[in-house]
Amino acid sequence: MDMEGFVRDKIANGKEENLLEEILSKRILEYKDISYESSNSMAQTVIEEVKNTLKLENYGDESLKEIIKIPESDVAMGEMGVGSRGAGDFFVHRKIAEVVASAKTSSLINPTAQDDGGVVKSPIKDSDIYITTAVDGIHSRLSEYPFLGGFHVARASLRDVCVMGADPVAIISDLHLADDGDVGKLFDFTAGVAAVSELIDVPIVAGSTLRVGGDMVLGDRLVSAVGSIGVSKHPPTARKRAEDGDVILLTEGSGGGTITTTAIYNGFFDVIWETMDINFIKASNGLIKDDLIKDIHAMTDVTNGGLRGDAHEISSTTNLGLEVYQDEIYSMISPKVLDMLETLNIDPLGVSIDSLMLIAPEDVSKRIIKSAESVGVKIKEIGKVDNSGISKMIKSNGEEEELKPLFREAAYTKIKKLVGETTPENFEIMKKKVEKSAIESIAKKNKVVKYIKKQ
Repeated sequence: MDMEGFVRDKIANGKEENLLEEILSKRILEYKDISYESSNSMAQTVIEEVKNTLKLENYGDESLKEIIKIPESDVAMGEMGVGSRGAGDFFVHRKIAEVVASAKTSSLINPTAQDDGGVVKSPIKDSDIYITTAVDGIHSRLSEYPFLGGFHVARASLRDVCVMGADPVAIISDLHLADDGDVGKLFDFTAGVAAVSELIDVPIVAGSTLRVGGDMVLGDRLVSAVGSIGVSKHPPTARKRAEDGDVILLTEGSGGGTITTTAIYNGFFDVIWETMDINFIKASNGLIKDDLIKDIHAMTDVTNGGLRGDAHEISSTTNLGLEVYQDEIYSMISPKVLDMLETLNIDPLGVSIDSLMLIAPEDVSKRIIKSAESVGVKIKEIGKVDNSGISKMIKSNGEEEELKPLFREAAYTKIKKLVGETTPENFEIMKKKVEKSAIESIAKKNKVVKYIKKQ
């Protein structure tokens, strides 16, 4: 429970202070094993602190008031589908990328490319080393399963480095646990990250551990992120390098955080073990060892929004088309995972299956297959790149289906099915509001930078 947010909302809606104090005191007692007097004192203090912050509204410094004022879009995260890996989420990420790009700093690959990781060239003179970075957050539904959350978010971050053609060299971890969370969660999460670190011999070198919201948030919610750093002697295998006539290859995917969540919350517990591997990283490292990275045009992990989302993003970035075959794709999904998805009526192309998808010239594809198979990873050709500008799948019955991301990724838990996947009728209006908010954020940033430079 966010006490500060709760109090702000109630004050904004005219709740009398004495009633608010009583309500908050009772809420605190639901989480804290303390006396009523202590909970009442805590409630009074929270209300006092929030009221003090509200005095800023009448403060004379207009520039300061402008800095602290949020450029609200009047669109909520859930409404827009942010984090749900669909059309709404992709749109918001493009706006975030525009805010990043407004800094006008230089990099080879940055968020505007909507790629898996970012890349800069080493600033050391005459160095041909490319540095790749990536960061991923823990799956929100794995807060109660810290080891699995740590294991899968570490894999996800490392995958994002690998698909840019880089060799992972370091892992960093940022861990936030709410005030009432058991400290053991910190160790359990870190052990999950450390398991991946040990399996692939890449060290954890730094991190941060804090409470979610400090004293203001009650409960035991765990949120975290793991970042990875990699290096390469070759330019990144970014999506924009795909070419007409390239072959599309796919390794077998058994899922990660999303599939683990699906298994836990739908009772398919044996599927959890299917996700506990490092095949993706083994395949990537094999390609580096066999000196094939320089010959691969693009690599990506089938995660955000599933293959539908990845195919659409590649087409959008390159203006090329992708033609893939349903039967070949399904054959590259772990049988137990595929059986679970079909049993639950979840679109296998709309969720993260954590396969490695490679796009390369046809004459290179056989060497890639040989490399992957030499480290025990299954791989198969699933389609080709063309100049149609459209991503499409050839179904088992021969019909064609254009691959487009849904508003949200395929619903893989019961609560997600209730929320739904359909695009809201006011989506275009929401997009305009969100875009206006991003533009205002850039304008604020520009003013602050200009002010500081003048000092």
